[in-house]
Amino acid sequence: MIDLDAVDLEILRALQAEGRLTNAELARRVNLSPPAIHARVRRLEEQGVIRGYVALVDHASLGYDMLCFINIRLQTHQFEFAKQFREDIQAKPEVLECHHLTGEFDYLLKVVIKNRQDLERFVVQELTPLQGVSRIYTSLVLSEIKSGTAVPL
Repeated sequence: MIDLDAVDLEILRALQAEGRLTNAELARRVNLSPPAIHARVRRLEEQGVIRGYVALVDHASLGYDMLCFINIRLQTHQFEFAKQFREDIQAKPEVLECHHLTGEFDYLLKVVIKNRQDLERFVVQELTPLQGVSRIYTSLVLSEIKSGTAVPL
């Protein structure tokens, strides 16, 4: 864990809410000089606290009308099978997130899909052929109640 002071936390709160803040605006909000803000943000980036900056895109507006969670169980947990599975999943643009789990399933995927036919194609042609996949369970999201990226500070 990295030691952060109150100013670092204020910087992170501001950038999580508005990642496109200019250095000058961020400095004004935190009540520091622009060079001091620049040095702190750069340090947070170098320490890996700030991993990057992104634009959050509405998937439905681009024709990805379905959000799905897909649970996957592997046949075996040998290192090479798991490594290959992870590499294969990382190469699939439909997969927004992939989490390695404990419990009944081995992996949980968060996937955007255009429609039912696209979901069928993805499951049958993209996931089922992956070496080591034993079971695939798909859940369709009816509505998003909360979706965020900000870490509580």
